[in-house]
Amino acid sequence: MPNHQSKYHTLRQSYPEFVYEGFTVQELPEGIMAEYRFSCGEASTFRPTVLFKRNFPLQKLSDATRNLLIFHIGMVECISYWKAFCSPIIVVKPFRFCTEQELWWKKLFRHGLGEFFYTNGIAIPGEEIFTFKYPDSAQTFEPVDLPMPTEGVIVPVGGGKDSVVTLEILLRSNFDVLPVVMNQRDATREVLKVAGFDDTNTFEINRTIDPLLLQLNKEGFLNGHTPFSALLAFHTSMVAALVGRQHIALSNEWSANEATIPGTLINHQYSKSLEFESDFRDYINKYMVREINYFSMMRPINELQIGKLFAQFDAYHSVFKSCNVGSKTDIWCCECSKCLFTWIVLSPFLNVDALVAIFGKNLWDNPQLIETLQQLCGLSETKPFECVGTIDEVNAALNYTLSQYSEMQLPVLLDWYAKNGRALDSSGELQHHLETFHQPNFLNAPFEAVLKSFLFPAKAQPN
Repeated sequence: MPNHQSKYHTLRQSYPEFVYEGFTVQELPEGIMAEYRFSCGEASTFRPTVLFKRNFPLQKLSDATRNLLIFHIGMVECISYWKAFCSPIIVVKPFRFCTEQELWWKKLFRHGLGEFFYTNGIAIPGEEIFTFKYPDSAQTFEPVDLPMPTEGVIVPVGGGKDSVVTLEILLRSNFDVLPVVMNQRDATREVLKVAGFDDTNTFEINRTIDPLLLQLNKEGFLNGHTPFSALLAFHTSMVAALVGRQHIALSNEWSANEATIPGTLINHQYSKSLEFESDFRDYINKYMVREINYFSMMRPINELQIGKLFAQFDAYHSVFKSCNVGSKTDIWCCECSKCLFTWIVLSPFLNVDALVAIFGKNLWDNPQLIETLQQLCGLSETKPFECVGTIDEVNAALNYTLSQYSEMQLPVLLDWYAKNGRALDSSGELQHHLETFHQPNFLNAPFEAVLKSFLFPAKAQPN
């Protein structure tokens, strides 16, 4: 792992101020386009854009509402550009934060970039990460009200199994669902097609990254993971305002709360965690739009429960994709931690033939995945820096699957695990995970009732 601590300090000295210059908004035939302006030093000016496509009629927002939401999207976009320099001062020109808001944003930068700091060998900074600075013209702002939002539910869909489960549960329970996709890919389009959606009834967001940032990455400026789910939270808030729907139902499960580096606060999935969800709910209702209900439909349950539910939705098995490595070509690479984790978490509920039909290969037979298996089941110093389940969930799935084989039949990975892994009560441990319903969560009564009806259909529902 590199040690970029000295580079970090050098960059902070060389680029003392990162500036959020402002934004412009255009009403185009194809939708609402926002262009942002960030700068850092004389040679680095960035102009990323976001387009909210006009697939169907949009509500007319007041300038104050629109600008407040667009401004906040720009603020979370800053993270991707600021991290190249890690400037000790962020100048925000469009608006002025109060002290509580400044602390909120510092927390998001620090924890959302926890993996970035760790993988770059940089000590995670405290409150000194940066100081906010404003021109005299910057104005404070007040939260706004939306005109009578409906009970409709916005569901961000990425093409993986988690959002499929949220989508299917809500559709089968007759909720008014609007899928939202960002930079749509083939897997997302195919998943939505199975669910009965197309381009005419799906809200699409197109987001661009300024090519200069990619060039700086090649030149050796700091680079690494950013909190994408936080960015999605602010974008979907704009969508909620534009379509007049109250609920935004994410698909972040309880498992996302577990640290990637055991014993630390470093979590690849920080912006999918309950902590961020709670923080964002407070922020949006106090400082942005009061009526929006941002929550995760999957929060009370774990990856094993999602795997069991998804196994029942077989129409999606041939089209969903969770592999980030293969996302550009719409394949399962069958070599990364996300592929192996998805294989493992589905293995108690689908036989090998069904899994091979999904992935195209039998991952149990690949000895090159032993190191990844070590990370997933807690036998390494870190979990993979990916959106994967907890160490306990992986071990429960492996023990149960192992119990379905005789010793003479064990494939490579299960044979390794039988000799090196954690022995558990194979059926009891799995059942324990399948019967949980975690608190706290932010599901209101109707959403909780339908989730429980799918999880526990044949018996009294637990508290």
